[in-house]
Amino acid sequence: MEKIAMFEALAPMIAVGVVAISLGWVTTTWLRIKNGYPLDGAWGQAVYPKTDAEAKERLKLLTQENAQLKAEMGAMRERLETVERIVTDSGYRLTHEIERLRDGREKVQ
Repeated sequence: MEKIAMFEALAPMIAVGVVAISLGWVTTTWLRIKNGYPLDGAWGQAVYPKTDAEAKERLKLLTQENAQLKAEMGAMRERLETVERIVTDSGYRLTHEIERLRDGREKVQ
């Protein structure tokens, strides 16, 4: 009888402990995934990336993509500078040239 009474007293505490540990593990795993840390397997080995070759290949691909994006960004910057120059510099001049050409046509006709 005493063993059953002790088990009834300890069972809720054990259940709360198991739930708390499980929630802690889930939270830790979620934070690792969210922040890009590698996950560990049952014996502490990294789950991802599986090998150093995979990590090197991934780094190589990311480096190539970064170089492409930098080149594209440079081209976009040059285009934006050209558009800004057209809009700010020649807008006023262009209007005056069009008006001057219109005045010239009226005189010719």
